[in-house]
Amino acid sequence: MTGLLSSLPSQARLMVDDSIVEVPCSSLSVGDQIVVLPGDRVPADGIVRAGRSTIDESSFTGEPMPVTKEPGSQVAAGSINLNGTLTIEVRRPGGETAMGDIVRLVEEAQSREAPVQRLADKVAGHFTYGVMALSAATFMFWNLFGARIIPASIYQGSAVSLALQLSCSVLVVACPCALGLATPTAMLVGTSLGATRGLLLRGGNILEKFSMVNVIIFDKTGTLTIGRPVVTKVVTPSRMDHSDSRQHFDGSWSEDDVLKLAAAVESNTIHPVGKAIVEAAQAVKSPNIKVVDGTFVEEPGSGAVAVIDDKTVSVGTLEWVQRHGVGDSLLLETDEELRNKSVVYVGVNNKLAGLIYFEDQIREDARHVVDSLHRQGISVYMLSGDKRSTAEYVASIVGIPKDKVLSQVKPDEKRKFVSELQENQNVVAMVGDGINDAAALASAHIGVAMGGGVGAASEVSSIVLMGNRLSQLLDALALSQLTMKTVKQNLWWAFAYNIVSWNSNCRWNITAPYGDNANAINCRSPYGSEFNWGGNKFTALKIQIFLTTAASLQIITATATPCCHGYQQ
Repeated sequence: MTGLLSSLPSQARLMVDDSIVEVPCSSLSVGDQIVVLPGDRVPADGIVRAGRSTIDESSFTGEPMPVTKEPGSQVAAGSINLNGTLTIEVRRPGGETAMGDIVRLVEEAQSREAPVQRLADKVAGHFTYGVMALSAATFMFWNLFGARIIPASIYQGSAVSLALQLSCSVLVVACPCALGLATPTAMLVGTSLGATRGLLLRGGNILEKFSMVNVIIFDKTGTLTIGRPVVTKVVTPSRMDHSDSRQHFDGSWSEDDVLKLAAAVESNTIHPVGKAIVEAAQAVKSPNIKVVDGTFVEEPGSGAVAVIDDKTVSVGTLEWVQRHGVGDSLLLETDEELRNKSVVYVGVNNKLAGLIYFEDQIREDARHVVDSLHRQGISVYMLSGDKRSTAEYVASIVGIPKDKVLSQVKPDEKRKFVSELQENQNVVAMVGDGINDAAALASAHIGVAMGGGVGAASEVSSIVLMGNRLSQLLDALALSQLTMKTVKQNLWWAFAYNIVSWNSNCRWNITAPYGDNANAINCRSPYGSEFNWGGNKFTALKIQIFLTTAASLQIITATATPCCHGYQQ
């Protein structure tokens, strides 16, 4: 957590009239204008109002590549401004920043006990009584029988003093704290390490449960895909193969013309499809044209229409352009490769000028993630509200079998499917990003939300991938598995030490100073809870092994006391 907190600056450059004043970040308010120079850390969440620069958001998202920021872009506190000067309007200052939320949530997560931790605490609680009973049994054995078995010359003093010394040594070498600390130290390191890699984990219990997952369900839109449509093809009369389709087209428009007209209309909307059309037109450097003032009309879910140079241009569904005088209800035939994509019709007056096809791009790492999960023996499903052909098309690209694809499912049906898998004794994780995934995310054993998702999905999720990269799911899975591996190693060392020390002490005389040293070493060993994850080595696990081995060597050395040598002779 120290690394996260250190990424937040203490001072900010506040614009006051025509001057810049350095003030504590805690004094910033919503609406303040601050200046961030190259090399500075952003002091508060906000929106860029002036300037252009690249920002290093790795401390927030775990993504090493810088991100370009320009007027209108959102910036997060703790990110580093790499080159240009930015003027930022504060939206979330102080503890309200996204980084502050992460720190707070991680602290809450570290206070939640995993089931294995509760078991270890329970064992450690009974451990004290067991040690006391063993100490009493040691005293009774050596007082009643042990002193009679070995010659009196081997030890000094009476049988009672020998029995008392050995029983006290049992109490000294016993280490219940090693059992109690074996789990929480590993969980603390795991959740903190996850936060530095853009993984928001809501508790140590999440790490334990996620390590046992055998079924992972993906939502399609925004999870396996980027959730942002892009134009893939424009169809005009010259591209049509059927004469009965061409008769409904106005053949005077080229592909660039269709994009130009559609972009002029859609530039007045905020719909993702409209934005995709505008971006496609800008990519081919189509000249900007404007609609006649007061003629733009939009109907959500249908399309938009406007007048451009005395021409009525309608953009939207087939039913929408037909309502504005275009053709009849003939469904135009297109290439087979386009049947799995969405389409927008562009009409000019009473003729179709063209068709614009869209595709929600599949994430570059989706196939790698699915293949990796399959190699680990994890079953992968995909749920989608889209039509069957589109869902199967995406599934075929990312490597999910058709028999594990459910299409045209509603939010409640997603939740029911998760419950059905759980009833078959599966440990289920659900990965999604939208409001329609919230019910399924909450029902699953582990809900994983993409960082670019809406608040409803993030709030009910157990894990949030802050970097909005699907590959972070593999990071979270690896982290959970390594954490539980370290927990088991810690518990093994703790039990091994106590068993060896008890056995040695009950049979031979391990003196109190030696036993106390071994106890101290063993109680320190569980703090060495760290991992070799993502190519980064953390030395504490090595320290743990070294210290616990040293404890065992201390016991062996301790047995070589004069009384033991005398007995061996």
